Amino acid sequence: MKYEIKGTPLPVVECTLDKGEAMVCEGGSMSWMSPNMDMQTSGGGLGKMFSKAITGESMFLNTYTAVGGEGMIAFASSFPGNIIAVEVGPGREIVCQKSSFLASTAGVEFSVFFQRKFGAGLAGGEGFLMQRLSGAGLVFLEIDGSVVEKTLGPGEQIVVDTGYIAMMDATCSMDVVSVKGVKNALLGGEGLFNTVITGPGRIYLQTMPAYQVASVIRRFIPVQG
Repeated sequence: MKYEIKGTPLPVVECTLDKGEAMVCEGGSMSWMSPNMDMQTSGGGLGKMFSKAITGESMFLNTYTAVGGEGMIAFASSFPGNIIAVEVGPGREIVCQKSSFLASTAGVEFSVFFQRKFGAGLAGGEGFLMQRLSGAGLVFLEIDGSVVEKTLGPGEQIVVDTGYIAMMDATCSMDVVSVKGVKNALLGGEGLFNTVITGPGRIYLQTMPAYQVASVIRRFIPVQG
């Protein structure tokens, strides 16, 4: 499989598949394709369907297979930002933000990633449930805004507003912590919770979370009487 990521600020990834090769995506993610791409829809079993549902993903996935020869299929982003390609394999599992999955080659497996402090995660809101991607294959992720990559050493930490976390290696751990001090929490304007990521591993941060953009736009929408 060959691919090319094109365009900005609303990119698209165009994939060229050999005969018999397949791509997996959520319903509605396909943008254009050659006529010899065969589509099959599946849920992947009750457990996987439930996992996708509680992370905000569609319970069903579409598999597109090139039939009779080389095929082409494209997947476009739904928000200004970037599309990144990440290789997943044994010992190279990743955890990503819900709704960031765009498409993958066949062989990538999906499950739910829970933060270690589940109760704090519930209070933490956006991003407490994330997706774990394992198996073997290439994954395309949709990132809101620009991508900032950091590498954490063993025990090294970074504090992040939860919505800015796009992806991290599964070797990293994550906890949601309360902002210290009542005055800081209530008057600081940064919310009640932050996320602490501990290495080792890579993390990808995104600079323009969709929910943050929506909250800014909401200020300018007139209130109907």
